[in-house]
Amino acid sequence: MFGQNLIRPPVQGDGSRLEVKHVFPTLQGEGPFVGQPSVFVRLAGCNLACHFCDTEFEDGREMALAEILEDVTRLASDANGMRVRDLVVITGGEPFRQPIGPLCSALLDAGFRVQIETNGTIFRPVDDRVHIICSPKNTGQGYMPVRPDMDARVSAYKFLLSTRDDRYQQVPPVRTDVPVYVQPMDEYDAEANAANLAFAARMAQERGFRLSLQMHKMLGIE
Repeated sequence: MFGQNLIRPPVQGDGSRLEVKHVFPTLQGEGPFVGQPSVFVRLAGCNLACHFCDTEFEDGREMALAEILEDVTRLASDANGMRVRDLVVITGGEPFRQPIGPLCSALLDAGFRVQIETNGTIFRPVDDRVHIICSPKNTGQGYMPVRPDMDARVSAYKFLLSTRDDRYQQVPPVRTDVPVYVQPMDEYDAEANAANLAFAARMAQERGFRLSLQMHKMLGIE
């Protein structure tokens, strides 16, 4: 979609039903849990419209919490019904745009680990066991502020880097007690991507960050 998704405001509700774009099994391709078999719950809609966004998350369908949990449980199991994926990644869009607390609790109660990927601009209370990976975004006037209540819960930060886009050439100050990942922006141009990779690797070594690569794209999987 490359930034063509619509800006969607936060929605209210009790979390018993959510707008879902897709539930699918994969390998987590980036960040702290890279390489781990997982089930992604991609929620519809985002409150930002980043120009580089390559994910389509409009046209979601409303699903009951029990239906989502049933899909996750099925996709987490092998042909013999044995669970082979215990990580569930709630992503989007922007997951905190919707009331995801009940979904997180239901997944944890079912024995799953839960990770959320967020831009940090919206927060709703979720179980303390949830891992929150925050990737702040720059709208052109600086990075969008991460909410204080979100910052207190962040498990790791992830920043995109680009040699062409001056909005994504620095890593702003964040908490020093959690890991900070830097990831080359995918600009769908081989020359630009090679430069971004070298830039991210150099920043990791010079600043003590951790390098994150989009392994799922290397493997050609979702």
